[in-house]
Amino acid sequence: MTGPADGDAPADLRLTSAEWSMWQSFRNGSTCDLHIGDPARDDPHGQHLWGPERRVRARVLALLLLDGPPAQPGRVSALKLTGAYITDTLDLAGGTIKPFVELRDCRFEAEVVLPESRFTTLRMVNCAIPRLEAARLQTEGDLHLPRCVVQNGIRLTDAHIGTDLMLNQAVAHKDRQGRSIMADGLTVAQDLQAEMLESYGELSLRGATIGVSLSLRGSRLSNPFGRRALNAPQLTVERTLYLTAAGLANSPFSSGTTPPYGISVTPTRGTRMQRFECEGGMRLDDGRFGDAVDLEHARFLMESDQELSLRRIQTPELRFLCERPQRGRVILSGARVVNLVDKSASWPGLGGLWMAGFAYETLIPRGHFPLALRLQWVAAATPEYAPEPYEMLAASLRASGEDADAREVLLAKQRRRRETLPLAAKTWGFLQDWTVAYGYRPGRAAVWMAILWAIGTLYFSEYPPPPLKQGEAPPWNPYLYSLDLLLPVIDLNQGSAWKPGGGAQWVAAVMILLGWVLATTVAAGASRLLRRQ
Repeated sequence: MTGPADGDAPADLRLTSAEWSMWQSFRNGSTCDLHIGDPARDDPHGQHLWGPERRVRARVLALLLLDGPPAQPGRVSALKLTGAYITDTLDLAGGTIKPFVELRDCRFEAEVVLPESRFTTLRMVNCAIPRLEAARLQTEGDLHLPRCVVQNGIRLTDAHIGTDLMLNQAVAHKDRQGRSIMADGLTVAQDLQAEMLESYGELSLRGATIGVSLSLRGSRLSNPFGRRALNAPQLTVERTLYLTAAGLANSPFSSGTTPPYGISVTPTRGTRMQRFECEGGMRLDDGRFGDAVDLEHARFLMESDQELSLRRIQTPELRFLCERPQRGRVILSGARVVNLVDKSASWPGLGGLWMAGFAYETLIPRGHFPLALRLQWVAAATPEYAPEPYEMLAASLRASGEDADAREVLLAKQRRRRETLPLAAKTWGFLQDWTVAYGYRPGRAAVWMAILWAIGTLYFSEYPPPPLKQGEAPPWNPYLYSLDLLLPVIDLNQGSAWKPGGGAQWVAAVMILLGWVLATTVAAGASRLLRRQ
């Protein structure tokens, strides 16, 4: 070495051969590869010890990045380091790192400390890291951490990523607070890709903002003994949140990301595809999603006190196409969606679904979802009677032109309501249901009227009543007399001209009473229909 002025390292650093190779590679922008050629021994997550020929001191690495030598003529300096064992703590807190940085297959002895630092682009691929501390980190370009294994959590609170954040096939274990990834207030200008991520602890994205899409395809979030595996209230995603299946780059479930930063190795839970799995609760309350929330093929493994909470979310489309949760609750209270894409096998049973105030415009069932099952879906969401889910379903069906189904839903609502009424009102309800189905089947009234008219005509043909005043009664007509008794308000000048007695008087009274019952129930049903129009 001739001296630092010529681009060489200071003499007092006493560079090892690995560090000298890294220093020279930095100046010409080439890759410093410290692999030995044995895949088992080159695996940074393996059990083999790495010797001094692969060791790089963190202080030398920091010197290169913060105050490195000039590039060789005609080259651009960059740190591209592969297969290194970085000793001590890499501390770049508050620093500005201008060169491109890519560390691949590296093993870190201690945590990586990057809070409030600034990078152009930072890529750490398939690295073993005890902990990544990067609160308020800023990058002009990407932050890539694919296939990294982090033993004590990742902290990205209030970080600003200029383009993409990639965590594909990363493994993050929890820190002392039980959080695997702490990214509250995170801002990503484009995509956040965390496909086939394995998170053991709480993944926290409270108040995060994603400029394009957030993909957790094929990921496994596990926090069975905590309250939530994903805690992301007030999350904003400009396009789509994917909690769906994923697979290799050439499979039907691929997102299209190319290796080495996409899915390029066999998934741990399948040869070509694995579904999104959440073991523990999930909270997406008050989230805003510009295109959709997609839960196709997702699996939720919850305890009875855990929730898949979608309270007050807003999105044009909710694709609720997951496996049916066996325990826990699905909460949609106050959520607002335009299209609800679902299937009957996805919704939980009685007591497992809450959706008071859930508003949607169009139902798009995937597969067979008849009205009877749809009514069971509403009943599951209302262990205690609530009218809103029934009225919302009826409005959606009516908007789709399915008026008959909408009336069936409103009839089911009245029957559920009847269960909450006192005995007298319940009896009146049964009568309305039996006669004209609360007015939602008014054709029944005509049938009952015809039956009663026929019975009355036959009876009074056999037992005609005497006239009220001799010589003033109209000609006797049992048809018109029976009809006059049945029709309230309308007067055919028959009922008042005759004076039934004995059994005929009781028959006339019963016909008058039943006529009023039929008329009032039809009027009540008609008024309900008019109010909802």
